Amino acid sequence: MNLKELFGYEGKNVVITGAASGMSKSAAELLLELGANVYAIDKNEIDLPVKEKFQVDLSNKEEIDTLIEQLPEKIDALFLCHGIAAFPGRELLVQKVNFYSQKYMTEKLLDRISDHGSVTFISSVGGFGWQQVYNQCVELINLPTWENAMKWYEEHSKLIESAYVFAKQCLESYVTYKCMSKEFIDRRIRLNAINPGDTTTGLTEDFNRSTSPNGDIKEGEEMISNIFLKSWNGYAAEPKNMGYPLVVVGSDICSYMSGQLIYIDFGLTSTWTSGALLQANQKSIEEISRESNE
Repeated sequence: MNLKELFGYEGKNVVITGAASGMSKSAAELLLELGANVYAIDKNEIDLPVKEKFQVDLSNKEEIDTLIEQLPEKIDALFLCHGIAAFPGRELLVQKVNFYSQKYMTEKLLDRISDHGSVTFISSVGGFGWQQVYNQCVELINLPTWENAMKWYEEHSKLIESAYVFAKQCLESYVTYKCMSKEFIDRRIRLNAINPGDTTTGLTEDFNRSTSPNGDIKEGEEMISNIFLKSWNGYAAEPKNMGYPLVVVGSDICSYMSGQLIYIDFGLTSTWTSGALLQANQKSIEEISRESNE
């Protein structure tokens, strides 16, 4: 079997957002190499030789609706990869771009996705701990319209103050909540997300600036390094380190995989989980010991 047959994209229609740069652009380049008919979407200009390209503001429902009318009637794989950094005053914008537009597009395009097709998101290690807000995320997911969701955001302004984090937590909750819902499972449409660790992209300066309380790029860079890299003397990933696995997840190679949140962070979040479990176990041992001595 050759590689194109193994991946299963040759001659297939693939829709991918965020394709002007970064991880999504790396993914789109690989999809082209694998013979896919790539329909690429971004707010910025796309310079790849794709089947068709669209410049769209994916925070705008009307523009998304127009885009949907122009996309092919049959889609074999959908990759939703667009996202922005969070800054004060942009909390609602971040929710629209980083989560709600992705949910909206998935559900609007679902009837066009082939049986045994795939939907794959780029989320983030920033959504780690999504279980803590799962009920709120599911409440939002179950709202029937875009307008209902915007009203919900207005009523939960405190919750979305952690704008980037909450949006990614919603995305990860969506994958786990919906992967075996009737509309997906009856047609064996797979739903997964990759969760990148620190990656150098065109958004890196924005993320550095938004991480710093003072909006200082250097301070933000140091803070991100301390969180994601310093503990293991690590290094930032390149876009292809995320874009290539993304293509694998959406391909026939992973045809039996759905509902997965795949952390691509060199094991960092596993050590967070391990540390939390060890701490919890130690606390339980101490409590048992204290109770037995009373």
